[in-house]
Amino acid sequence: MTSPDRAVPGWAVASAALAPVALIGGWTLAASRQPGHFSPVHQTISALAARGATDRWIMTAGLAALGACHVVTALGLRPARRTGRWLLAVGGVATAVVAAAPQPEHGSAPLHLAAAGVGFVTLSLWPAFASRATGPAVLRRHTCVAASAVLLGLLGWLAVEIGDDDLVGLSERMLAGAQALWPLVVVLALRGSAARMDR
Repeated sequence: MTSPDRAVPGWAVASAALAPVALIGGWTLAASRQPGHFSPVHQTISALAARGATDRWIMTAGLAALGACHVVTALGLRPARRTGRWLLAVGGVATAVVAAAPQPEHGSAPLHLAAAGVGFVTLSLWPAFASRATGPAVLRRHTCVAASAVLLGLLGWLAVEIGDDDLVGLSERMLAGAQALWPLVVVLALRGSAARMDR
């Protein structure tokens, strides 16, 4: 049977499932409320929550919910190594700070940019630091390092696009979407592994 302290509780599965819904649902709904020709390919997620954006509360709420979900998921992800869980939680807190410190209508906010940077980096690194030498495949070193490598690759793409603004919106959505989905993949795989052990 699965040890109670190593199982992923149902509330952590719920938070991991809500995270991509809050993010992707938030940016989809918020973009639909913008007048004119908002481009998700060329404009950032932060633009939807920036001062001056139409109904900016939608994306602000989506980012705040995403951050809270990451923290809750980190608390329930008991089979993962503690360092990885801490990085996931720090990424969640940084995402909440991004929501609380919106970009101005013109220019940029240093706190917003710093929090976004911390969030993107920690949410890219947490899988590698959550790995274990033994246990379910989703937490094995090769799986976790590969996940972090993909996320860091997407982060690198975003860094390149920030310089020329060509596909900055697309690259940011690919990175943020993958970072929101990976915890859900992990908790579902762990729950499936625990269910098989209980048979």
